[in-house]
Amino acid sequence: MIKVLITGGKGQLGQSFQSISNKFVDINISFTDVEDLNICDIDNIRDFISDKDYNYIINCAAYTAVDKAESDKIASLQLNAEAVKNIGIVAKEFNIPVIHISTDYVFDGNSFKPYTENDYAVPSSYYGQTKLLGEKYLLEEQPNSIIIRTAWLYSEFGNNFVKTMIKLGNDRDLLKVVVDQVGSPTYAVDLAEGILNIILKIENKSVNFTPGIYHFSNEGVCSWYDFTINIHQLMGIDCNVLPIESKEYPTAAPRPYYSVLNKTKIKTTYKIEIPYWRFSLEKCLRKLATKN
Repeated sequence: MIKVLITGGKGQLGQSFQSISNKFVDINISFTDVEDLNICDIDNIRDFISDKDYNYIINCAAYTAVDKAESDKIASLQLNAEAVKNIGIVAKEFNIPVIHISTDYVFDGNSFKPYTENDYAVPSSYYGQTKLLGEKYLLEEQPNSIIIRTAWLYSEFGNNFVKTMIKLGNDRDLLKVVVDQVGSPTYAVDLAEGILNIILKIENKSVNFTPGIYHFSNEGVCSWYDFTINIHQLMGIDCNVLPIESKEYPTAAPRPYYSVLNKTKIKTTYKIEIPYWRFSLEKCLRKLATKN
C-alpha cells in the first residue's frame, strides 16, 4: 500500500483529492489541515510524520487570497514559503519525496506563447513572489521534489470563480468580466487525478521519478469573459455579460495578462493525458447541479 500525506486537506484541491480517493485503492491517503498538522511549525511536522512511513507528501496548503496577500505579507510569506521550507527539511530527513502545488502567478504575464518550466519567472504580485520563493526553498531543502504549477483552479468545492459566476449570474441582470486576461482553467479534480496517477506510474515502474518543476492546467485557452459565457451557457443562466479591460476592474494585486502554461514536459515525462477545459467544466457543472 502506498502511503500519502496531504496537507491543506480542507482546501479546494484537498477536497478534490478526497472526492476521488476511493478510486485509488492502492493509495492510502492521510488528509490533514492546520488543526491536525501545523506546517509552519517544523517540530510539529517532524513529530507528526516520524512514525508513519509515508511514501509521499503532497502539499496543497497555501495562502491563496491573492489581493489580501499584498497587505497580509507576513502570513502569506509564512505559509507559501517558510512552511514549504519546513516540509522540505523534514521530508529530506525522512527521505520522503514531496509533490508541491505552485502557480502561474510566478510569471508576469507579458509573454505571447505558453510558458515553459524553463522560462524566467518574474512575479508581479506578492502572492506570486511568495510562491516562487516556496519553490526555491523546497528544491534547495529536498531536491527529490516535484513542483506542479497550475492555474485558474476551480471545482465544486470551496470558493472559486465558477461558483461565483453562477451566483452572480443568477442574482444580476448584468455582469462585467475582464476579457484581456487569458489562461487555461483547471478543474481541481483533474489535477488531483493526474497527481495520483503519476504516483501509481512511478510505483509500478512504468515511469521514472523525475524531480523538478512541471506545468499542469486543462488543455485549451480562454479569457475570463469566455469562461463566464461558457459557465452561464452550460448552466442555462440568462445574464448579460459584457467584456471589459483589466483597467476597468482594478485589483490590489496585478494579474498576469497571459498565463497559459506549456504542459509538454509533464505529459511526456509521466505519460498522462489532460482533458480539454470545456469538457472538464461540463463535468464539474453536472456535479454542482446534482449537489444543489
